[in-house]
Amino acid sequence: MQIIRSICLILNILGLGQRALAIDLDVSSQDSISNAANIATYAMMTYYTGNDTGGIPGAFPTKWWEGSALLMALLNYWHFVGDDYYNEELSVALQWQSGTNGDYMPANYSSFLGNDDQMFWGLAAMTAVEYKLPDRATGFSWLSLAQGVFNTQKARWDTTMCDGGLRWQIYSYEGSGYYMKNAVSNGGFFQLAARLYRYTNDTEYLTWAKKSYEWSCSVPLVNNATWTISDSTNGQEDCANGDATQWSYNYGIYMGGCAYLYNITQDEYWLECTTGLMDTLFSEFFTEANNYIIEDFECEPKEICNDNEILFKGLVVSWLANTALLIPSLYDGILAKLQASAEGAAKSCTGYDNNTCGVRWYTETWDGWIGMEEEISASNVFSVQMLQWMNGSSDAAPVTSTTGGNSTSDPNAGQNEDNTTESSATIVSTADKAGAGILTVLFIGGIVGMATFMVMG
Repeated sequence: MQIIRSICLILNILGLGQRALAIDLDVSSQDSISNAANIATYAMMTYYTGNDTGGIPGAFPTKWWEGSALLMALLNYWHFVGDDYYNEELSVALQWQSGTNGDYMPANYSSFLGNDDQMFWGLAAMTAVEYKLPDRATGFSWLSLAQGVFNTQKARWDTTMCDGGLRWQIYSYEGSGYYMKNAVSNGGFFQLAARLYRYTNDTEYLTWAKKSYEWSCSVPLVNNATWTISDSTNGQEDCANGDATQWSYNYGIYMGGCAYLYNITQDEYWLECTTGLMDTLFSEFFTEANNYIIEDFECEPKEICNDNEILFKGLVVSWLANTALLIPSLYDGILAKLQASAEGAAKSCTGYDNNTCGVRWYTETWDGWIGMEEEISASNVFSVQMLQWMNGSSDAAPVTSTTGGNSTSDPNAGQNEDNTTESSATIVSTADKAGAGILTVLFIGGIVGMATFMVMG
C-alpha cells in the first residue's frame, strides 16, 4: 500500500497522473476533515525514510528534533481522526530514539542537542501516554521516557546565572546558546512538569512546574502583566534584558502548561495564565487582517522562515485543541480560530497539482514553498478539527492514570544520565548522514522508474 501511494504521488509530481484538485475542506464535515488530514499526513510521511531498509526510525540526522514534531503529528492524526495506519511506524520510532538511558539522549545526537530538542521528544512521549498509545512489549514505557526527560532536565536547573532556569544549549562548546536561557526550553520543561503532575498526581511535578513558571516570570521571558513573551534572555547579563522576537510557539507552550494545571487544580491563577497568554496569542498571531488565520509574522511576510519556524504554528494548533478540551469554557473561541486556520491551510495546498501545502495559509493560494515541515503543520491543523466531535466525550484527550491511562510509571527514569560530562556522547558521523540521503535517492529513483514503466507500458 505504501509503494502504491508513493507511485501515485510521483505520477502527480511528474504530471503523469490524473490532476488532483485542491483540498476542498468543509470544517463541518467529518469526512472532509478526515480526507484533508489524510492527504497532508501522507505527504508528510513521504519525507520519512525511517521505515526503509537501512533507515533510522525517527531520525532526521541534521535536524533531529523534527522527528518528534512528525511523531506528534502522527499522534494527533491517530487520536483525532481515528486512523491507525501509521501507528506501528510511530511506535517504533518513538522507542528507537529513546537512548540507552531512556531519556531521549541517544548517543548519535546527544553531543549537539539543546534542552529544547530533548524536551520536544519528552512532550511527544507524554502525548503518547495521554492518547493511550500502547507501551511496546520491550523497551521503555512512554511515561517513563517522559519522566526520564524531566529528571535529566531537572538536574540541569542552573542557579549560576539568573538564579535558575534551563540554559538553551546543554554543553559549553555549543557556543553562545550555552549562555542563553530561552522561552521554549523553560516553557517546555514547565509544560512537561504540568502534564506529568496532572497524569500522576505526584506533587514533585507540581513543585517544579510552579518553580519553572515563577522563575520565567521573574526574568524577561514571561511578562504576566502584559502577557507577552520574549524569546530569550542572556545569562551573562544576569538576564536583565529579553530578546523581544515573537514566536507563536513560545505562547503556545506556556499556555498549554497553564491549561493542564488549571484542569487538575481548578486554581484561578492558572486560568488567568491560560487566558492571558491565549488572548495575546490570538491578538498577535491570528489577526483580522489575515482573516484570523495563524501567522508567524516574524518570518512569513518576508518569506524567510526556516524549517524550525515553519513547524511552530503546527505545534500551537495542537496545544490549542487540547486546551479547548481541558477547559470547555474556552472551546468556542479556540474552535473558531482553528477552523479559520484550517480553511486557509486547505487553500494553500494546491502546489504541483498534488495538494502540496505552503507556509502562508492566509494567501488563499499555494505560495511556492514545499517541504516536510509544511505538511506537518497542515496535518496538525486538519486533524484537530475533529475536536468538534470529541468535546465533552469520555474519549476526549488527554487521559490521566485514573481516567484510562495505562503506561507504566518509573519516577526514577533517566537518573543514571551524566549531565555534567560534555565529552561522553558520540557525534553522528558523516557516513550516517550520507547513508540516509543515498537511501532516499535510491528509493525515489526506484519509484520513478516503476512509474515510468507503468505509464509507457
